[in-house]
Amino acid sequence: MADDELRHFVDSNARTAQAMLDAMAETRMEREELREGTQRVQAAIERLIILQEGVSNMLAALDEGRPTTLRRLNSIERKIDRLLEIQRNEEN
Repeated sequence: MADDELRHFVDSNARTAQAMLDAMAETRMEREELREGTQRVQAAIERLIILQEGVSNMLAALDEGRPTTLRRLNSIERKIDRLLEIQRNEEN
């Protein structure tokens, strides 16, 4: 091999090695960005779980502490039915 051929071969190998190192560094950076994104998603999911538990606890407390709107509406409906029944009985 002539010196020029050898130099060309060494340069070519050096460029190939540098391209491989650059690709590896880029892949490493992409993996790190993905890892950070995954960690942010996990943190968001944990916050959502805590929020959901809080909402569930609040709804449970509402059910225990005071009537819900549906129960109040049912109670009002029963009272109206009784008043209508009393009114019908008085008219007859």
